[in-house]
Amino acid sequence: MTEPLQWARYHWQQLMGGRTGEDDTRPYNYSSLLACGGKSSHTPKVSGKHRVVVPHLQPFKDEYEKFSGTYVNNRIRTTKYTLLNFVPRNLFEQFHRAANLYFLFLVVLNWVPLVEAFQKEITMLPLVVVLTIIAIKDGLEDYRKYKIDKQINNLVTKVYSRKEKKYIEYRWKDVTVGDFIRLSCNEIIPADMVLLFSTDPDGICHIETSGLDGESNLKQRQVVRGFADQDAEVDPEMFSSRIECESPNNDLNRFRGFLEHSNKERVGLSKENLLLRGCTVRNTEAVVGIVVYAGHETKAMLNNSGPRYKRSKLERRANTDVLWCVLLLIVMCLTGALGHGIWLSRYENIFFFNIPESDGHVISPLLAGFYMFWTMIILLQVLIPISLYVSIEIVKLGQIYFIQSDMDFYNEKTDSTVQCRALNITEDLGQIQYLFSDKTGTLTENKMVFRRCSVAGYDYCHEENAKRLESYQEAISEDEEFADSPGNSFGNMVKLPPHSCRAAHHGPLGRKPSHPLAGSSCALGSGEGASEASHARQAAFSSPIETDVLPDTRLLDKFSHITPQLFTPLDENTDVPPLETLYIMDFFIALAICNTVVVSAPNQPRQKIRLSSLSGMPIKSLEEIKSLFQRLSVRRASSPSLASLKESSCGIPNALVSRLSLFSRVKPASPVEEEVSQSSEIEIAHNASDSACCAETEKHSSHTELTEGKSAPGPPLASALCYEAESPDEAALVYAARAYRCTLQSRTPEQVMVDFAALGSLTFQLLHILPFDSVRKRMSVVVRHPLSNQVVVYTKGADSVIMELLSRGSPDGATLEEQQMLIREKTQRHLDDYAKRGLRTLCIAKKVMSDSEYAEWLRDHFLAETSIDNREELLTESAMRLENKLTLLGATGIEDRLQEGVPESIEALHKAGIKIWMLTGDKQETAINIAYACKLLQPEDKLFILNTESKDACEMLMSTILKELQSKGTGCPEQASLQEELAQPSTPKDSGPRAGLIITGKTLGFALQENLQRRFLELTAWCQAVVCCRATPLQKSEVVKLVRSRLQVMTLAIGDGANDVSMIQVADIGIGVSGQEGMQAVMASDFAISQFRHLSKLLLVHGHWCYTRLSNMILYFFYKNVAYVNLLFWYQFFCGFSGTSMTDYWVLIFFNLLFTSAPPVIYGVLEKDVSAETLMQLPELYQSGQKSEAYSPLTFWITLLDAFYQSLVCFFVPYFTYQGSDIDIFTFGSPLNTAALFIILLHLVIESKSLTWIHLLVIVGSILSYFVFTLAFGAMCVTCNPPSNPYWIMQEHMLDPMFYLVCILTTCIALLPRFTYRVLQGSLFPSVILRAKHLDRLTPEGRTQALKKWRKASKMHQATSECADPSANKSGKTPLSALSAELTLKTATSCTVDQGNGPVCETTVDVGCSGTKPSETNGPSTC
Repeated sequence: MTEPLQWARYHWQQLMGGRTGEDDTRPYNYSSLLACGGKSSHTPKVSGKHRVVVPHLQPFKDEYEKFSGTYVNNRIRTTKYTLLNFVPRNLFEQFHRAANLYFLFLVVLNWVPLVEAFQKEITMLPLVVVLTIIAIKDGLEDYRKYKIDKQINNLVTKVYSRKEKKYIEYRWKDVTVGDFIRLSCNEIIPADMVLLFSTDPDGICHIETSGLDGESNLKQRQVVRGFADQDAEVDPEMFSSRIECESPNNDLNRFRGFLEHSNKERVGLSKENLLLRGCTVRNTEAVVGIVVYAGHETKAMLNNSGPRYKRSKLERRANTDVLWCVLLLIVMCLTGALGHGIWLSRYENIFFFNIPESDGHVISPLLAGFYMFWTMIILLQVLIPISLYVSIEIVKLGQIYFIQSDMDFYNEKTDSTVQCRALNITEDLGQIQYLFSDKTGTLTENKMVFRRCSVAGYDYCHEENAKRLESYQEAISEDEEFADSPGNSFGNMVKLPPHSCRAAHHGPLGRKPSHPLAGSSCALGSGEGASEASHARQAAFSSPIETDVLPDTRLLDKFSHITPQLFTPLDENTDVPPLETLYIMDFFIALAICNTVVVSAPNQPRQKIRLSSLSGMPIKSLEEIKSLFQRLSVRRASSPSLASLKESSCGIPNALVSRLSLFSRVKPASPVEEEVSQSSEIEIAHNASDSACCAETEKHSSHTELTEGKSAPGPPLASALCYEAESPDEAALVYAARAYRCTLQSRTPEQVMVDFAALGSLTFQLLHILPFDSVRKRMSVVVRHPLSNQVVVYTKGADSVIMELLSRGSPDGATLEEQQMLIREKTQRHLDDYAKRGLRTLCIAKKVMSDSEYAEWLRDHFLAETSIDNREELLTESAMRLENKLTLLGATGIEDRLQEGVPESIEALHKAGIKIWMLTGDKQETAINIAYACKLLQPEDKLFILNTESKDACEMLMSTILKELQSKGTGCPEQASLQEELAQPSTPKDSGPRAGLIITGKTLGFALQENLQRRFLELTAWCQAVVCCRATPLQKSEVVKLVRSRLQVMTLAIGDGANDVSMIQVADIGIGVSGQEGMQAVMASDFAISQFRHLSKLLLVHGHWCYTRLSNMILYFFYKNVAYVNLLFWYQFFCGFSGTSMTDYWVLIFFNLLFTSAPPVIYGVLEKDVSAETLMQLPELYQSGQKSEAYSPLTFWITLLDAFYQSLVCFFVPYFTYQGSDIDIFTFGSPLNTAALFIILLHLVIESKSLTWIHLLVIVGSILSYFVFTLAFGAMCVTCNPPSNPYWIMQEHMLDPMFYLVCILTTCIALLPRFTYRVLQGSLFPSVILRAKHLDRLTPEGRTQALKKWRKASKMHQATSECADPSANKSGKTPLSALSAELTLKTATSCTVDQGNGPVCETTVDVGCSGTKPSETNGPSTC
């Protein structure tokens, strides 16, 4: 119902509002709009079927009013309230809370004369105060949004005016669907619009989407096909087309529609033609577009779902206890009603006690008891803590403030700190039991460094590059020792001046560039916007450790064999080019062009061909370059590279090629971002001849001659190219190709230019880009080779996918087929070796198509592209038909190093009792290697690998492993069944060897099926660590959901990429890492950190504090309310259960609302039971939160019993003191109130572990406020609350020594049991927390010695446990054969491997260097 109302409201505003041209130049950052939200749904929110967009021009006036005029305008409003609806709507939302409804019911009930207990105004006071505080908070938050909305709506942009026939300035809020908008460089896009013109000669517009998804790298958008060839800017008056597209939805990665010309010819539209609101135009002088979505119908606004709201476990527990308090209140009220009825029945004939009505009618005791029940409800209403919820919100805001103020979370390199995006689940940070982590970018730096490659079956180790990385590491270590402060060190990142873009230097290989532009910042425009953009993008995938790749000397030497003569027409006297040489050339061409990297030069637009004749000409402006291109158009047409492009064999329709837009325009995601597939398994063979690494490397002098004497003859203008990659994988491969003088020079939608060593500049006609997707798990580019004029498909992707697509037969004979099979086997061995070394692997392949084959595929592909329904599915099928019968060229190994502090953090989290699962899309061997490196797995761990091809095999293997674990008692004995797992949080035990489980994506799919879920969870309960490799994003979320729902445990998911969003949103706590993969994970998370190592302090310190503080504060609220309200209940036994109070109603209301409300709030914000240093050094202290020791049903009922005891003492000590005296009722009530105040406040002092001057100030302030109020109230209110009269009562008590004696005696007797218990607990049987608290009081030397004794005692306990367990005694670092317990099935292999004796794999063969026999691992040429 909300969406139609919004549509109607904005439609009415659009009809009634007029356009103005006022200029408002207030500064604006679009990211502020999404600061409070950004949660993106996977399912598009579609309203209706299609949308017709007609230009806002005079010839289309009638059609415009029929279609475009009915859509909302561009005004946005993210506020909830207006001046008119603030009060009613805010009250409506607040009364959704059950506690507020309960107190509203009491207010209404007190207006009934028969059950009235207080004055009507007094009963309303608590509810009014609470509602007012929350309303003020909501109003201030909404006003902040209003100011942001006002800034956004009043920004100006240039819109075409049909009256003035030119572009004039309009405010954003006045833009409507169908308007033509003209934007300049560095301007923010005001609405979603289809791109019709760009000053770029290729019709490209470069945009930065950091305001939308946080990604700072540039992205390309393409002018609609047919408009890109226009030399002049599109004239709105001559525009005679209309657009039909899908209805507004929140899918940022999809846009479907078509543009229909007046002749009914249709042109397809895709997301590459759409400029999204909130993005910024970069490196493009001007663009023109037509608005298709405006205001709240833009994709940016549809993704702005507001702040995340989750209910914490503690809040759910508190709600349950509130219900117990309600039940207790009902029991007390029933007791009062029953007592009142019995009282009246005993004195039924005595009218002094049973006063008749005015008509003489006497109410029966039964009916009077019924009325008294409701009176008691009003009287004892304080039992339900109405101020608890307000206090919880205030405390959580204070906790968030201190978390965000912690300087240990600050990352100097990214200038960022922790972000708390969810305001109401801070205490859940202290109760995490399961942690699910992504690998790439979360545990690793996501700095992809090219390490090794295999080409044509030969492995190239790149030893020089490895030495370079070691030198970087040493420099980093020295720099960190000099610059970093203790407790705030930063990751292993090169501390060198940053670059704002990717500089492709074409100096001698292996040497620093000498060009003055090299290494300088590439300007993105002019003005402040350019500098801001440059600063925002200066460090993405472009640090020297990533870009300065040193080539392998042996592979570089083989480049000398690549000459232009290899591609001359063959005759009888010409030798066939060596196959290895052709493979090397194709391999590096694929690295250079099979990607979506955007290339630019400083202050230049993208260009099709860079001519050497332009070198030496000063570049002054974009317009000068444009005129240059116009003057050189004839020369461009006669270029040899272009001439080869214009040749068309077999009559392939080039026009048809140009009509295809989706695959040739769509920019794919990285093909190696969490590729997921089942890795093919082969036995590892050892053959020294398979590896080029085992041969003796050439001398360094030879390398120097090669690198310095053979410089690339690239165009001079390319000396400082900017590479804008969407992922670090792509950047690493492009930089690796550049190191071998295969440099990506330029990229346009039609062609890619590569400068290839001795061959010079090669211009490939770009026919199609087949983007990466989660189904195909690869990407391809289809090009026409400039030398052979053949259609070639270059493909890169996961090895398990590419290997299945290789050609099984060869038309050229058995020799070539055997050679290809040999290359495949060798490459597979190299891939396995790369994975064991922790490298990310990728396969490169190609396919040559005949013109007839390509034409046939092209026809089918055109039909798929022009379809409206199921377009994506049809295009995927078309791509899969193309990507088959591939020829394997080689493979790459990219290193993604661990972040600093990851092993220490994981070790600490393990000690804290948190089970850690690593969910990754990488290969099994890579995942295992990283797991060992980050100490997720220990060398002595027993590994069980689940890798099956069928569901039955998976079930059988899980049962076999489970039986072995149960029989040997490995892991946690108390978790032998799932029921025990449900009842007991998982905590690692010291006895016995640890177990680790490795499961692949395909097997995980079987395990997640309904009938295997229970067994899978039982198996994982016995394992201290679980690694899921080759897992899809959907599988990640399903795993988290399964563990969370079936085991009833607290889960945390952490990731850094868009593929982790679903996992983050499913977990109890979602944490995003603001790394190099954009901000999608951060925008979907509850908390955001910059490095994984910050997670340990966030959980172990702040999580522990938040949970302990809030738990004790909630218990204290229950305690003080029950203790005080019971004073009224005990009094009923002495007043005939008449519902009267011995205290004035104003004092009664203010006691909980004012006098005792501030101390627990301060306690909840500032309390520290243990210091941060101790919590970090003793991670096991975190387990108290996992077990809910601070707040459990037991502690709740003990607190209530203590409150009952203290209330009995507080009532009956004054009662017996004044028994037999002639004091009045209020004189008796004042000592009770005063003693209760001291008891309640001193109770908090006893429970506090760290008293500060702020605590004491608030407690003293509460006491003073009580006495000031009661003295002033007693002096001024003679008849404030008739018939009661508190006049001068407190003044008389202050002069009576008995009053002080009663208060002191009552306080001491009431608090004596709790004080005695705390003293005995601290001295005789201290808890772990108290023992740790004692360490904080020691001197630094004594603290160090105590910590050593603590850890020594833990080790002795572990040794004692191992001696007591015979099976565990055998679990030391035994030889590999002793630990191996192979559980082999026909389709599955499980093994246990000792990391100390060899790499972990699915066989028990020790593996040395790749391609070597075991006996040769000590040879002189190891990798």
